[in-house]
Amino acid sequence: MRGPVPLFDGLLGLLDSRSFTTIWFWLMLATVWSMAGRNVLGVPIDVIRSAAKPEGPGDRPEALALLDWLSLMLPRWRVASQEGSWLTGIAAFALTLLAMLGFGYGLEMAQALFLLAAPLGIVALMNLRLARVLRVILSQAQAGQSAPNRAAADASRRMRRHRIAVTAISVLVVGVTAFWGTLWMLARPF
Repeated sequence: MRGPVPLFDGLLGLLDSRSFTTIWFWLMLATVWSMAGRNVLGVPIDVIRSAAKPEGPGDRPEALALLDWLSLMLPRWRVASQEGSWLTGIAAFALTLLAMLGFGYGLEMAQALFLLAAPLGIVALMNLRLARVLRVILSQAQAGQSAPNRAAADASRRMRRHRIAVTAISVLVVGVTAFWGTLWMLARPF
């Protein structure tokens, strides 16, 4: 009765706890960081680019489209102070645990998860900060204190800067992770 054992071994091979030596980790790393730069706070990049120009007579449809997107997406990025405290505590605990298990005790999976999760936490904080700034811009435009074209151009400029920063972080993270993974594999070839 040797039927189920090879299937079980194949499943264990697929779910191996090794990270730096499996293709699955590298595919996940590339997918996560390519998805991180696809949009800014859920707003598509083409909407952000089209609203970049503040000039033009009247309210430009591109500017109004960006402001509409922001009015839909920004409430999703609102975190109350008590919720923020809980989220910060849980995230700090999880990252500290992963760092301790990975770099203190030498567990490869914990190192890989830390190298993936810590920069994502930084990007999440950047997203929350950008959402707070954009909320002010949007509320000024809705109250009539700022022209829609000008508000959309300012929001677009900030969102494009944010996307460049996220792209730079993703390139840096992939490079550092590849370097660390290579060192790990050279130190433990088998």
